[in-house]
Amino acid sequence: MTLTNMPSIFFNEIQAILTQARQKAATAVNSAMVEAYWLIGKRIVEEEQHGEVRAQYGDRMLEQLSAALMAQFGKGFSLANLRNFRQFYLTFQDSGIHYALRSELSWTHYRLIMRVDSADARRYYIDQCAEYHWSSRELERNINSLYFQRLLSSQGSPSSAIDAREKKHSINDFIKDPYVFEFLNIKEPFGIHEKTLESELINHLQQFLLELGKGFSFVGRQFRISTETSHFYIDLVFYNYILKCFVLFDLKTTKLKHQDIGQMDMYIRMFDDIKKQANDNPTIGIILCSDKEETVVKYSVLNDSEQLFASQYQLYLPSENELKSLLENDRLAFRLNNADAGE
Repeated sequence: MTLTNMPSIFFNEIQAILTQARQKAATAVNSAMVEAYWLIGKRIVEEEQHGEVRAQYGDRMLEQLSAALMAQFGKGFSLANLRNFRQFYLTFQDSGIHYALRSELSWTHYRLIMRVDSADARRYYIDQCAEYHWSSRELERNINSLYFQRLLSSQGSPSSAIDAREKKHSINDFIKDPYVFEFLNIKEPFGIHEKTLESELINHLQQFLLELGKGFSFVGRQFRISTETSHFYIDLVFYNYILKCFVLFDLKTTKLKHQDIGQMDMYIRMFDDIKKQANDNPTIGIILCSDKEETVVKYSVLNDSEQLFASQYQLYLPSENELKSLLENDRLAFRLNNADAGE
């Protein structure tokens, strides 16, 4: 039987079997090598700590080990890589390789994650990479943009987003402040019309979904909801299959105003009344603005609504210090608002 008269379904099934087998083999090899790197790092640390004299000549020992390994096994065992192996073990020695090793992650993933200071953040990035198949490039971008730190929690801290397996998902685990849209490549000065921002986000939908986070699927732009007398258009509508609810976005390229909050509050109520199905959870509304006025936030329904949020967006990737400062200001404002509420 020649290929020309061979049944295509039969050939495709054989092809799929081989492709899957090769993928499994590659995954197994990757896992084995990552485990080997951790074990090499462990032995290096043990050897360095064996005695004070040996500890003083740690770098010389690594240089000799690197030369010997490259002579026998080829590239991949440079002095820099051996130091990475050592750091890999030191980073995960408490949790152990059996927690850290995930078959979905490559050595490149681990090299990025082990440079994250926070153990909680490292744990979060490992779980997210494994569950949502982040590429190493996506992971690097999320680490650089402090993705973990930008997740809000009901306590005004990202700590509740550490591990969804330990608790029920909360709406606040899906909201960031700020959102970072550096992938739009909008040049300074950043004056931009709302319609342009909307179009650019749709043109970069894959990156936008990555920035939004887990569970989001796109529903529509300029989504129309109609009453008996009027038509209204919502900038962007998504559905989150984890939260099981619609998520509405209203884009504002100016500072947040109380009228914006009232408008989104109306959209949420209308969507719940007209579009939400019986098995859907209540609709969430997020106002994306270039700047938040804390007074407006404090004395509006934003302050105590469980469905309505306002977040800033950045059109460039801020420095780590800039992001940390912004996050600290948000946490301070949160604490002050709650302190006033307690009075």
